[in-house]
Amino acid sequence: MRTEGDFIHIYDWLLPLSWLYGIGVGFRNKLFEIGVLKQHSYETPIISVGNITVGGSGKTPHVEYLIRLLQDEAKIAVLSRGYKRKTHGYILADENSTMKDIGDEPFQMKKKFSGINVAVDHKRTRGIENIIHDRKDTDVILLDDAFQHRYVKPGINILLVDYHRLIIYDKLLPAGRLREPLSGKNRADIVIITKCPKDLKPMEFRVLTKSMDLYPYQSLFFSTIDYDTPYPLFNKEENKITKQQLKGKNVLLVSGIASPKQIIVDIQKYVTSITPLSFADHHQFSAKDAERINQAFANIKGNKIIITTEKDATRLEDIEGIDDDVKSHIYVLPIKVRFMLNQENVFNDKIIDYVRKNSRNSILAKGKDDNKSKDSDNSGNRPGTISFRNNR
Repeated sequence: MRTEGDFIHIYDWLLPLSWLYGIGVGFRNKLFEIGVLKQHSYETPIISVGNITVGGSGKTPHVEYLIRLLQDEAKIAVLSRGYKRKTHGYILADENSTMKDIGDEPFQMKKKFSGINVAVDHKRTRGIENIIHDRKDTDVILLDDAFQHRYVKPGINILLVDYHRLIIYDKLLPAGRLREPLSGKNRADIVIITKCPKDLKPMEFRVLTKSMDLYPYQSLFFSTIDYDTPYPLFNKEENKITKQQLKGKNVLLVSGIASPKQIIVDIQKYVTSITPLSFADHHQFSAKDAERINQAFANIKGNKIIITTEKDATRLEDIEGIDDDVKSHIYVLPIKVRFMLNQENVFNDKIIDYVRKNSRNSILAKGKDDNKSKDSDNSGNRPGTISFRNNR
């Protein structure tokens, strides 16, 4: 039976090193709190999405949720550090940018949302200033994975907490996977417990809410993962595969993400068997890896397919050595987040109100009252869009 925090493993023998690590991180945070290290604020609305743990907590799907919420009516820029990219410094992505130029997650977002600006820079203050200079009509900047980047003071700070790795049960690095002490959560304006099982009971929500022990100024939300229909990675003319068509399939799950455990749990109910072939997070696939994929697929008998994630698909597309027959069986599994407990409208309104009240764009400010009633009617399982820009 699954429980919250069930993916946590603490290395007790490393706890003394965690204590030393905590002293260093705590001292750094104190320097920001007393003003020795300066935080930078900006007139352009800035929303940060991040976590205080090493590994995936659903940052990219939640940033994509914000993009869907705002993209029709606001000029959005996403700023990421571009983890494991082959370039340095500030880059504003264009149609010629590759995954190696900007990193897999920024490349994924640029590919999915062509109407937004995507930039990378490990120094977030410089990245923000360049975006504001290069794209003066930017209405909001979304910071991907920037909770620890304290040189920027965002207008809304969103902390993501993996249900299966609740920070209240974890320990500091290296014994656990916390990047900073639990008290770091106090900087968040919004906390989202992500990857929640869809069958959580009301009592479990109440227990989690109490356990998180948030301040009154903080808002707590719960989200879960929804899966879209898998689509072929290489043979674009082929049809998508439905959940019904997954029945009877033996699946090779190829992933280079922080933890594929939740995907395994979620899709195993639809298939006959799952064989994981896991690589390190953000792994750069090579010809040798292609041979491993070929061999692993050959070893699976019966009616079989390969499923991979959207992030991994950006890195699999360009590697050489995958057999044509194997390519024809690779499908990409898109994911989206969905808010639970009918919290979607409350969350959407918080984001929308912040952007409207703080945008420098006079049209945005002018339209905020004209469309208030329209915003209040947003519903459904997809983010509601907003209408506060007059046909720009």
